[in-house]
Amino acid sequence: MPKFVVFLLLLFISVNLQAQTWELGGNVGAAGYMGDLNPNNPLKISGISLGGFVARNFDGYWSAKLKYTFGTIAGADSTSSNPQFRQRNLSFSTVLNELSLMGEFNLFKYIPEAGQNRFTPFIYVGIGIVGYNPKARYQGHDYDLRPLMTEGQSKPYSSAAISIPYGVGIKYNFSGKWNFIADIGYRHPTTDYLDDVSGVYPDRTKLPSDLSRALSDRSGENTGTYIGSPGSQRGDLRPKDTYMFINVGISFTFVTSKCYY
Repeated sequence: MPKFVVFLLLLFISVNLQAQTWELGGNVGAAGYMGDLNPNNPLKISGISLGGFVARNFDGYWSAKLKYTFGTIAGADSTSSNPQFRQRNLSFSTVLNELSLMGEFNLFKYIPEAGQNRFTPFIYVGIGIVGYNPKARYQGHDYDLRPLMTEGQSKPYSSAAISIPYGVGIKYNFSGKWNFIADIGYRHPTTDYLDDVSGVYPDRTKLPSDLSRALSDRSGENTGTYIGSPGSQRGDLRPKDTYMFINVGISFTFVTSKCYY
């Protein structure tokens, strides 16, 4: 595990433990991504998300949340309305495994069961790490794209990236210490390879295998005409990809009124 994640975990659990101020929860929802195969639609859904978290509520406004989220995202040029994308004919899918530490701020003072407000909007921001492994289906089989170095990289790109999560949501105290939570959040990872697409087409003769060559330029699979001349644009040339989670879930807060008063 990366050293910075260990540091964040130790920082999180080193806070003075008071059982009444802790919160446990889980969520389900949808996942999406913006990148080289979806450059323009920030709300496009392409997969699912599942997650769980533990949070420390410091008062009615501020909390720190340690969260794990599993998600799936995908993209396919064949479904695009853009004829240039359909001609490019690339596709991918990947599983996301994200561990994040986030600070959360409630707009209204919110203390389940003990407080006056049963509802509050909230915002959050944090830092995390995300693991990813893009795959593509070719001739009936799924292949890992990272080791194929489809853009002529000197070595495979990393399978993990630092990620900056941020978002908004609502909380509703629907019964006792039980809460309903809904949120939407975006993540900016330090990679442009969630979809295995970033820059330009490589020199096919320098790729390591026939499979690398086949999955680097798939434009001729349907037409017989390949567009991937060396140095021509393969991706959207933006520096990073983005992904998002839309979640609904419930949580239980270990809190009594004397914790805050």
